[in-house]
Amino acid sequence: MKINIIGAGVSGLSAGCYLQMNGFETQIFEKNATSGGLCTSWKRGDYTFDGCLHWLMGSNKYSPFYKLWCELIDMQSVDFVNHQTKIDFELKQHTDKYGGKVFHLYTDIKQLEDYLIEHAPEDARTIKKFTQSIREIQKYSLPPLVDKIPGYRSIKDYAIYIKYLPFVFLYLKWRKVTNYSFAKRLKNPFIKEAFELLFDGENLKLILISVPLAFCDNKCAGYPIGGSYLFAKKMEEKYVSLGGKINFSNAVEKIITENGIAKGLLLGNGTKDFSEITISAADWHYTVFEALDGKFLDKKIVELRSQKKLRVFYSMVLISLGISRSFKDEPHLFRFPLEHELVSPDGTIYNRIEVHFYNYDPHLTSEGKTVVSVSFCTRNSDYWIAMRSNDKENYLKNKETFAEEVIGILENKFGNIKQYIEVIDIATPATYYRYTNNWKGSVQGWLPEQDLMAASPIAYQLPGLKQFYFASHWSVPGGGLPIAIKTARDVAQIICKKHHQDFKTE
Repeated sequence: MKINIIGAGVSGLSAGCYLQMNGFETQIFEKNATSGGLCTSWKRGDYTFDGCLHWLMGSNKYSPFYKLWCELIDMQSVDFVNHQTKIDFELKQHTDKYGGKVFHLYTDIKQLEDYLIEHAPEDARTIKKFTQSIREIQKYSLPPLVDKIPGYRSIKDYAIYIKYLPFVFLYLKWRKVTNYSFAKRLKNPFIKEAFELLFDGENLKLILISVPLAFCDNKCAGYPIGGSYLFAKKMEEKYVSLGGKINFSNAVEKIITENGIAKGLLLGNGTKDFSEITISAADWHYTVFEALDGKFLDKKIVELRSQKKLRVFYSMVLISLGISRSFKDEPHLFRFPLEHELVSPDGTIYNRIEVHFYNYDPHLTSEGKTVVSVSFCTRNSDYWIAMRSNDKENYLKNKETFAEEVIGILENKFGNIKQYIEVIDIATPATYYRYTNNWKGSVQGWLPEQDLMAASPIAYQLPGLKQFYFASHWSVPGGGLPIAIKTARDVAQIICKKHHQDFKTE
């Protein structure tokens, strides 16, 4: 049976691998000349700039996603870096007991607990409640992945949920606690301000940092040496080794339908390619409203389009610098306050800057040189996309002017920056949209819902359309690579079940 897949990102490659393992004939149509989708890096001179991975959920056996990655990749061949701190950031108002302004968010929970109590002994009881909640999270394999989809599951498979009941009570206890509400419980001004700044000044659920810290302490949230593209390339190699075919530089214009059945693809060059099943592992909005012309909708999909149900994840302006000097003594991720607010060309105001020093990955450049990047989240992606389309000259000027201003800030903060810069690369929401087709240049699909345990409103199939499936990081709010592989695996299982065959992973 022939299956066409749109998109050679992590979802498309994963779906292709699993379906090839189970005897289906698949091919992937990819608009770009390389695979990976959002999981990508690019070469500029002597430097490789990364646009995706900072850490991977499932980098060792303590995460259930490790098993999934191992189905498609030789994880033993991937070297991971587990950072001592998740981030270091400078406070604006208060100092620690030694007069320093930098807060260290350690990834070792015991070290974090000792550090917090050392600087705020008066808050020891409150601090221990926080760190103990992280230790409680570590008792559970999160998220609770059931290996089989409904229809394949036995009573024993469902029974695993029982052991998660204590975690549900833990979640209910902490679900309304935000970094700001927790900060109000603290007496020490340094630690109080640090918790307020955990999410760059935003007031978000504290569990959004507790869960990643639990992963980091278990060393299952490491960074893969070599970056995003090399990681995606391993998936591509697996797919091809299984007999799959990738049609690069072959954009899909439309999904051909007839009487409510997906029949094939209309390609950008005007040719058609028919198949028994079509899977879109591409952007959600493009799939539903462009490739399918908005013909297969229901109330839930209309609400998603209007962003009443969920909001689209932020896009980003990413300024990457190739600098011919070492930054070996700088933390890998450092955020600091600005003396004066920085205004992006799209109108977004920034009071802090977050700098990523890739001083731990020797694959990205030669010895003595460093890749340094600064990322700016924005909700004003339409500004960049429209400007590139309508006024490219001004678009280029605006992003270069913004980069110059940022470089000036880095020069004032760290010194010896400008004279050592060899390469400047600027990606905007228009870049993300152009290369990945992600709606509004989103870097991670949908923002998570307020209720983090709520079921996803995005279905694997569309109403009124047969022989079609959708699987991508848009399938579950929050997105990311784990969602990409899991949803692709689920769709492959659904297809196997429909055709009355056991699902295999080798």
